[in-house]
Amino acid sequence: MDHVVLKNRRTTLERCEKFISDELSFFSDVSLYWKIYPEKSPLKSLTHYSAPGRITYDEALKGVYKPAKVGESFGPAWSTHWFRVQIEIPAKWEGKEVHLLWNSHSEALVWQKSKAVAGLSGDKDRISFTLTKHLKAKERSHELYIEMACNTLFGAGDSLIGPPDPKKHFTLSQAEIAVRDNQAFQLYLDFEIIIGMAKHLGENNERGNEAMLTANRMVNQVVANGGSYENALKISKAFLTQKNGESQHVVYAVGHCHIDTAWLWPYAETIRKCARSWSTTLTLMKEYPDFIFACSQAQQYEWVKEHYPGLYTEISKMVKTGRFLPVGGCWVEMDGNMPSGEAFVRQFLYGQRYFQQEFNFRCKEFWLPDTFGYSGQLPQIMKLFGLDRFLTQKISWNLINKFPHNTFWWEGIDGSRVLTHFPPGDCYTMKAQVEEILKTRDNHGDKGRSAKTMFLFGHGDGGQGPSEEMLERLIKMKDVDGTPKVKLGSPDEYFSAVEASDLQNLCTWTGELYLEMHNGTYTSQAQTKYYNRKCEFWLHDVETMASIAVILAVQKSYEYPSAELLRLWKLLLLNQFHDVLPGSSIAEVYEDAVRYYKDIEESSHNLMSEAIAALSKSKGEEARVVFNTQGWERREVITLPSGEMPTSPAKKKARRETPNVVQTDCNGNTIVLVSAPSCGLAPVQPCTPVNPASASKQAGGFCLKNGLVEALINKSGHITELYVRGSKRNALSADHPGNVFVIYDDVPLFWDAWDVMHYHLETRKAVDKLVKPATVVESGPLRAALQVSWKISDKSSIKQTISLDADCPFVKFETQVEWHESHKFLKVEFPTSVKCDNATYDIQFGHLQRPTHNNTSWDMAKFEVCSHKWADLSEYDFGVSILNDSKYGFSTARNVMRLSLLKAPKAPDADADMGTQRFTYAVMPHTGSFQSAGVIQQSYNLNCPLTQGLIHSGDSVLTHPGAFFKIDTQQVVLDTIKRAEDNEKALVLRMFEAFGGTTTATLHTNLPVKEVTRCDGYEEAMTDEENDILQVSGNTATITFSPFQIISLMLKF
Repeated sequence: MDHVVLKNRRTTLERCEKFISDELSFFSDVSLYWKIYPEKSPLKSLTHYSAPGRITYDEALKGVYKPAKVGESFGPAWSTHWFRVQIEIPAKWEGKEVHLLWNSHSEALVWQKSKAVAGLSGDKDRISFTLTKHLKAKERSHELYIEMACNTLFGAGDSLIGPPDPKKHFTLSQAEIAVRDNQAFQLYLDFEIIIGMAKHLGENNERGNEAMLTANRMVNQVVANGGSYENALKISKAFLTQKNGESQHVVYAVGHCHIDTAWLWPYAETIRKCARSWSTTLTLMKEYPDFIFACSQAQQYEWVKEHYPGLYTEISKMVKTGRFLPVGGCWVEMDGNMPSGEAFVRQFLYGQRYFQQEFNFRCKEFWLPDTFGYSGQLPQIMKLFGLDRFLTQKISWNLINKFPHNTFWWEGIDGSRVLTHFPPGDCYTMKAQVEEILKTRDNHGDKGRSAKTMFLFGHGDGGQGPSEEMLERLIKMKDVDGTPKVKLGSPDEYFSAVEASDLQNLCTWTGELYLEMHNGTYTSQAQTKYYNRKCEFWLHDVETMASIAVILAVQKSYEYPSAELLRLWKLLLLNQFHDVLPGSSIAEVYEDAVRYYKDIEESSHNLMSEAIAALSKSKGEEARVVFNTQGWERREVITLPSGEMPTSPAKKKARRETPNVVQTDCNGNTIVLVSAPSCGLAPVQPCTPVNPASASKQAGGFCLKNGLVEALINKSGHITELYVRGSKRNALSADHPGNVFVIYDDVPLFWDAWDVMHYHLETRKAVDKLVKPATVVESGPLRAALQVSWKISDKSSIKQTISLDADCPFVKFETQVEWHESHKFLKVEFPTSVKCDNATYDIQFGHLQRPTHNNTSWDMAKFEVCSHKWADLSEYDFGVSILNDSKYGFSTARNVMRLSLLKAPKAPDADADMGTQRFTYAVMPHTGSFQSAGVIQQSYNLNCPLTQGLIHSGDSVLTHPGAFFKIDTQQVVLDTIKRAEDNEKALVLRMFEAFGGTTTATLHTNLPVKEVTRCDGYEEAMTDEENDILQVSGNTATITFSPFQIISLMLKF
């Protein structure tokens, strides 16, 4: 007779959980988990080949294989081991489903009949490979190859973010075949779901209590029927087929496999991670016809195409069916803060072009779930490529403030709006558990506005992706009373559903999406940041000069180096991946990154030389020229090549008559002041400075001045007073000098290279130990300079040259640091005399303001922010700007401006930033606004020095120099000049409004242009209505800009 027992929640739930526990314990004999594989058999043969590296399958076949056995260890870290696995399935297993069980506690790839078919990973319990679903007599014999990588999903460290252990080995703990009992497997999954509902719907929820009692009855049925699962499956089916109401929340479950293009493993391992993950995905697609997989990053597709062509062919077929979906439209999932505006454009341009060329497909949504903040200019750049949907998740990591929305409009600094979704499960690597499904509904910040959310499932970061168990759980939870409805779908289905019914209900967030975490990434790995900025400008210069050279066609044989520039851009974009440029990867990644940067540097310089040579065809005496690739005239001091002096008769005469036009600097080089037209070239003709520079001693220190700026500097190298022409006001604080190096303790809570915590500000210590007091090393008239050096510690020091050039509005600080610290943060500070509640920071194609106070927790959270080439603090009609050539971290607290210089994290790269670091920054006081004072243009000048070259003196480009392109207002910046991707006789010019206001600008060119039209990011013509803002007359185009608007023009020749 049945006995009804009053159930205790804790004991009942624990009983049910123990019944399916995967823990090895004295209860394992009664756990359902351990009965999923009731019959096992050893392999027929297992042999091993220690490969010389990451070799191909064909190369592996030629290896010498030796006997291996379970229990052996293989290594070291990053090495590769191949296994030949020979299998003979027992005849008695006929009709049953048979799996290979393999656990090397590392990543591995199964090869079958020369095809990559499945990834394995012991650390994610992905240890089975299906040999047959229903064994037939002719299927008993199998031969497989397994490529074992000596790393886990998360690299080869001893902790999550610890540096790799080069001696790490991995033990093969399991290698056998087994029968899977599918009744036990299905019942196990049912238990997971029903127990999950019992636990997470809550004690006071009726359906939750029903789930608890149902799970308990299922256990009783298995026990009562001697281990038979049939009755228990009937109970679970009855429970799980009770349906929801019509108004229930809908979760769109999208398969995903976030693979960091590099992080705790090098680029080369990512290629194999893609093969392991995507081969598994394709195998699952054969079994689950409703399974849709979203996959980003064109770079990874290109790698798979090159290294796994057979796998790529299968992927291409699934792309055409709409089940393997390219998303994101970018070359890689880049950092969202530090790349330049043009680099952002190229991410979309080259990513979308790849998908278009390979699959005749353009992504509809920008996909960037795992980066450390999002620039306020991204919405407009997205819309240049027709992308008006955005998915991310990382803002859920905010340390201080919970972001208020999950489905909303994101509005950029220009007013562009994109539909944005943050999956409220707060994760892009969901495992399809009940708890995650419920959180996705309950954590939704826009309840009542939209009853739809997205759910990204699949192992990620290190790859692997969705599993059979995940898909089975989602299918079972399709429509279960008590939980949201679950629909296997695509991002397009989700966004289309929102667009169909919810848009009018959604709120708007304006400006950047600032992540209140990981703001140390603006500074970590300084060399990477240095090269990133330099490479962006090197490629800019090459494209500008090559464009001019190909249109002028002085040398008919010159061809625009499209293929090489594309290769270089792809390398740069690759290094802008969101764990590489931010400085949060292992040392091996930066070895690769620096190699790529140096490749870009060398090739860019060669391409520049070729473009310059293409402008010259006459013979005879060569003349030195300067090239200005910026869209305004420049007048600057340049350094001639070692030992070179002005040699032409005109230059010799000028030097005799005006001796202050040439100077020898402190390194023995000749420097001269030259002028160069906008986007043009001019002969090196030394100019007489209008505002010559001088250095003089005075009480307590020195004075550097020209007619524009005056700086009083003490013997410690600190600026005590700073003046700009037109004002008698000291731009610096009367109480505290500027150019003071300060060092902080930098001990984050966990994410070492990623984070700097607000409490570091409490540990400020000035670097005040002088090694060598300031001394004058150059006295003018072209450059006045001091040198000074400090001791940071017994291991670290700073050497600096402080200089002021003739006719230059800023004081420059060329700095060399010997850096050998641990968990320290170096900054330089400038306490100003300016009072303003907001500072202004340079970002991609514009700028934005952030608070200098801590009125609210949202204000306080921005204690360290990202800035590009400049930052400014201004009152009405007066301000101070800090410029730099390679830094991205900044903070302004009330009147004190601080540029972040160096961090010293020890994980995941134990030697990050150790050694010699070089960088330059500058301070520029100004009257008026920073816009009218030319701060924006000066920041470009600091980052983009005039280029020098040699041209034959009789060439027309030298005898008739001038501006190839010129804009009549400094409110509009001509940012990019490049050849069109698909038209050899056309150039693309990209401009942006830089001040934050509406204006009309006139572009003039002296090149023989035939037609000028607007184009979008794809370089495709825009509509007549969109062209209304453009008026063309001969070689002149007049364009109307709205605030921060980006406009691209196609010029046909």
